[in-house]
Amino acid sequence: MNVENCKATRPSQPLSPQNVRDLFASVDAFLFDCDGVIWKGNTLIDGVPQTLEMLRSKGKKLVFVTNNSTKSRRQYAEKFQSLGIPVCEDEIFSSSFAAAMYLKLVDFPRDKKASFYFA
Repeated sequence: MNVENCKATRPSQPLSPQNVRDLFASVDAFLFDCDGVIWKGNTLIDGVPQTLEMLRSKGKKLVFVTNNSTKSRRQYAEKFQSLGIPVCEDEIFSSSFAAAMYLKLVDFPRDKKASFYFA
């Protein structure tokens, strides 16, 4: 697929309230980046707790993703808790966790020496 031929389309007019309700009803899960979406540094972004609480109350699944591999899922869960947001480790996916899961999926040999370089 040629990326140059891909064009993002935007609605020609704003969504009606009914279209917004229909779209919301059709979505089961929401993915959120952490840095810059949920928090900036150690400061929670305004409106995040209320938004997450509303989504959970509607039965929506929440997933939190980050390409920051400096913390474990447990450490991220602790950060969420420190900001007053209850989040389970199972809802958090970092790039390092994704890499570890991939190595497990492909049955990467544990007895082999390997070097990994990340840019």
